[in-house]
Amino acid sequence: MNDTRTDTDTNADGAGYDVATIMGALYGDGFTALKGAFPRDWVQRLREDIDTLFAEAQQKPGGALPRGPNRFYVEIHPERLRGFADIITHPWVVAVCTAILGPDYKIVEAGFDVPGPGALHQPWHRDFPSPAATLTGRRLDSLAFNITTVDVTEDMGPFEIAPGTQWDDLAGGNPMFPEQALWPRYEARAQRKLAQMGDISARSALTIHRGTANRSDKSRPVFVLGVDAPDGTNADKHDLQVTRAYWDSLPEDVRRHLSCRVVDRLETVVQGHAIEGLLTGAPAPTMG
Repeated sequence: MNDTRTDTDTNADGAGYDVATIMGALYGDGFTALKGAFPRDWVQRLREDIDTLFAEAQQKPGGALPRGPNRFYVEIHPERLRGFADIITHPWVVAVCTAILGPDYKIVEAGFDVPGPGALHQPWHRDFPSPAATLTGRRLDSLAFNITTVDVTEDMGPFEIAPGTQWDDLAGGNPMFPEQALWPRYEARAQRKLAQMGDISARSALTIHRGTANRSDKSRPVFVLGVDAPDGTNADKHDLQVTRAYWDSLPEDVRRHLSCRVVDRLETVVQGHAIEGLLTGAPAPTMG
C-alpha cells in the first residue's frame, strides 16, 4: 500500500496541535507527520551540512555505521547542523514530545541515515527491543523524528512502516527482527512514505518498518532525532555532546531537554547503535 499522507498528518498552517490527535496517531498507527514544517531553502542547508558530515565520517574508521549494502547511519554533534535549534524548538516537535513523553522529555540522539543508490530492501525490524514500559505498561517511552532532505520518489527506496505493530510482542524470537513467517502480516499493513522536502515525521521506533531498495541514481539522506521519556534508556546507545559555547547559546528551556555531555572541545563520537541484523539485505518484498 502506497501512502504519501495519512489521516493523522497535519499541515504547518494548521491552528494548533491537538494532544488527542497526536496521541491517537502514535498509540494507534505509531506514526504521524507534519507537512511543510520547514521551508525548502532551510532543508537545502540541512542537506549541505549532512553531505559535509557524511564525507567526513567516511574518512574515519567507524564514522559511518553500515545499515545494509550502501546504506549508512552517522551520529553527529548537534551544533554541526546550522538548523538544529530550529528542529528541537519547532512547536510541533515540542507538542509531540510533550504529549507522548511528558514535559521532562530528553533529546538523546542526533544523526542521519543515507540510503545510497543500490541500497537493498531491509528486513522488517524495530530499532531496539521493546522495553517493559511498552510490553507490560503499554506506554511509549521514546520517539524518532525524521526529516527528509529530498523529495522522495518511488524509485528512491522509500521508508515503509506497518501501522500498529509497535505493540507486537516478539517473545521467543529475535526481539528486533520478526521471523520471516510473520512478514506477510507486515507487508499487508505496509504504508510507503513519500515524504517531501520540508516535511517532518514522528514515530515509535518500535513500530515494525524497513527501508526499501533504492533503484535510483540518487542518495536519500534523512535526519534522525531521538527523544526519550525521563525513564527511557536510549541515551546509553548514543554520545550526544555539545561545546560549552554552544550550550551557553541555548535558552534554559531548551537546555533542560538535552541529555548530553558539555565539553570544551568536540570529541569523536564512538557510535554504539550498531544493528547487526541490517548488515545484509533482505529478499524483495512480495508487496509494495
